[in-house]
Amino acid sequence: MSSESEEQQLSKKAAKKEAAKLEKMRRRQEAAALASAASSLSVEEEDSYSSNYGDVTLPELKSCSKPDAGNWSMAISSMDWTRVGALTQELKEREVLIRGRVHTTRPVSKNMAFVVVRERGFTVQCLVATHEAGVSRQMVKFVAALNRESIIDAIGMVSVPGNPIKGTTQQVEIHVRKLYCVNKAMPTLPINVEDAARSDAEIEAALQAGDKLPRVNQDTRLNFRVLDIRTPANQGIFRIQCQVGTIFRQFLLSEGFVEIHTPKLIAGSSEGGSAVFKLDYKGQPACLAQSPQLHKQMAICGDFGRVFEVGPVFRAEDSYTHRHLCEFTGLDVEMEIKKHYSEVMDIVDRLFVTMFDSLNEKCRKELEAVGKQYPFEPLKYKPKTLRLTFEEGIQMLKDAGVEVDPLGDLNTEAERKLGQLVLEKYDTEFYILHRYPLAVRPFYTMPCYDNALYSNSFDVFIRGEEIISGAQRVHVPEFLAERAQACGIDVNTISTYIDSFRYAAPPHGGFGVGLERVVMLFCALGNIRKTSLYPRDPQRITP
Repeated sequence: MSSESEEQQLSKKAAKKEAAKLEKMRRRQEAAALASAASSLSVEEEDSYSSNYGDVTLPELKSCSKPDAGNWSMAISSMDWTRVGALTQELKEREVLIRGRVHTTRPVSKNMAFVVVRERGFTVQCLVATHEAGVSRQMVKFVAALNRESIIDAIGMVSVPGNPIKGTTQQVEIHVRKLYCVNKAMPTLPINVEDAARSDAEIEAALQAGDKLPRVNQDTRLNFRVLDIRTPANQGIFRIQCQVGTIFRQFLLSEGFVEIHTPKLIAGSSEGGSAVFKLDYKGQPACLAQSPQLHKQMAICGDFGRVFEVGPVFRAEDSYTHRHLCEFTGLDVEMEIKKHYSEVMDIVDRLFVTMFDSLNEKCRKELEAVGKQYPFEPLKYKPKTLRLTFEEGIQMLKDAGVEVDPLGDLNTEAERKLGQLVLEKYDTEFYILHRYPLAVRPFYTMPCYDNALYSNSFDVFIRGEEIISGAQRVHVPEFLAERAQACGIDVNTISTYIDSFRYAAPPHGGFGVGLERVVMLFCALGNIRKTSLYPRDPQRITP
């Protein structure tokens, strides 16, 4: 290549380099000019309503009592709070202050946006528009950019639209004039509460219409349980559970029972068998209590007469079923028997009929919320609970062609079949089956007086599933030790329990029921993990 052509090539390269340099400089100048223009524009368009919206400052959230600590503090200082669930048409044209989570946002234009606010399962539509006094475009933009699940406070006027509002529980609309973000949620959530709240029927209907909606599976729900329990159905489930515990306490207190609290760390197995969580207790072997059984009986020996407890129960069984947990909340009862163990069944009867009546009366909104996502038929039960002997139940199964061991326990299939037969014959889904074979009951169960193969015990069923187990207890120490040895239990590990009967114990009996199972079966939810706030099963110990 000649020196002249080399010079021409170098000249072209230099020209290109210079042109690129000039272009880069031009872009910088252009960017600077745009930034300067934007700065000028922001000064010109300074928002005179900026105090009506924004993020609440941290000092204000430190329980600062000064009303002038910030815009939010001043805005709410003289107002009372209104629950979202209490927003009705009777509040029309009244100004309210509400707090809730951002359920959804829907920007319509630069001048208007909708935000649906959710509080404890109830939702209300809020309108943020520049035609309202005190609302600017910047405020509309701020609202439209809010992340879902962020917590906000809104002040506005209650309005009643001419047409029904779809997608919210409350049939009013809030015309917002002030809105503050109390705490931001992260922009992208692991699960969407709106998705977690959909029923299977909604998802299937969308599929048939050619639209695929997200389905949140059970494990994902439990992994992110703090989000999952925000759905209306879950809010309903755990408020129903609260009512079950409340009625349990109130009814028993009204019947002269005393609430007790027994230890969960024990030296031996409370129920017998090997399904216990073992641990080291200061160098001594111990385990977590499978039930308060032994200690609630000891309370009867201590002359309390009638006792109950609400507390945790631990079972180390490898049960991978829809109705078993390794930890659940036990509702336990123990009482003196004056004459017959039917006295215990009388308490069960009246307690649960009272409970069911109360749930149907006081939890209508909660039951409706649960039924919307998990449809179910109301539980059928009678004012006076049906009682059948175990032998009568076995005969019903045999008449229906089901082969069962007359002296064995009922398996899950037999229980369901018997529940079906009872429903068909007696029109009830809640009944008591008593006089179980002694061989299938715990060591402390009293045998029947007329047939040692059977016992003074009972189970209670809802929708074909066992929910309560109860019995008269053995209160004679020598016989109790004999029964424990027959069941393979080391008497030395329960010596203090047996010794408590050596000081004379009254005839007594009781029962236990799982709180989570009551709610699961009353609402026909099909899986006990739905009714446990943070379930513990053989595969899950978090969150």
